[in-house]
Amino acid sequence: MNEHLKELRKEYKDVPIPRELDDIVAKSLNKKSKKKPLFMWPASAAAAAAIFTVAVNLSPTAAEAMAKIPVVKQIVEVITFNEIQEERENSSIDVKTPAINGLENKALESNLNQSYIDESQKLFEEYTDSSGHLAIESDYTVILDTKELLSIRLSIFKAQASGYNENQYVTIDKENEALLTLPSLFKNDQYITVISENIKEQMLQQMNADSNKIYWIGKDELEPFTSIAADQQFYINKDHQLVISFNEYEVAPGYMGAVEFEIPTEVIKDLLVGNRYIK
Repeated sequence: MNEHLKELRKEYKDVPIPRELDDIVAKSLNKKSKKKPLFMWPASAAAAAAIFTVAVNLSPTAAEAMAKIPVVKQIVEVITFNEIQEERENSSIDVKTPAINGLENKALESNLNQSYIDESQKLFEEYTDSSGHLAIESDYTVILDTKELLSIRLSIFKAQASGYNENQYVTIDKENEALLTLPSLFKNDQYITVISENIKEQMLQQMNADSNKIYWIGKDELEPFTSIAADQQFYINKDHQLVISFNEYEVAPGYMGAVEFEIPTEVIKDLLVGNRYIK
């Protein structure tokens, strides 16, 4: 497994990558998680919990200009590069490493794929370094694959005393070969407040309708949810709706798992740079 990873890593490193993109990737990888510390992972696990998030920040002007670029048909696909499966006395691992293939923008493609490889390597190292009970699983799902867009979810599950689910998303404009970020979809940062308030409303509605649902939005909460991050995890679903995602323990107790909220387009339509992606 390690030899295969090394070979592909070498191939990707041979592709010249713009410095600004490399800087953004490095900055994203160093971001701290907002999860509540309800349980502690070992030191090796804490290091391995780093999440790949590649952000190419498009300004509203650039995003609007991209929508006017003539369509160039590309065959872009997601394949399984490698799958690690192993069991030993008290631990197990089953990790699938996705790879994006077919982008002409090789700098973007190689950065994304390298991030997937690095994440799988970290998970494998966490598994091999563990001396206690540990189960690690990682898989990916293509949520949306249209002529214009490709959305991928990478799901990671770890179980050690208690479980933890984490979802990461990548959305690519296939025609313009660019990685979409949440800020790139909007004219300004007003979307942060508008989306946050809508999510709070949805949380309250869900809790009123179902007593089993709990979200941390009360004033008495230790760390109540107040606002999404400017670069909150998101994807665009098949109905071209914006979906905001939170990892387990981020805004609700662990039994709620990873939660997500579909944002009505009516709520954000005046803030969008256009209707190319969200309708």
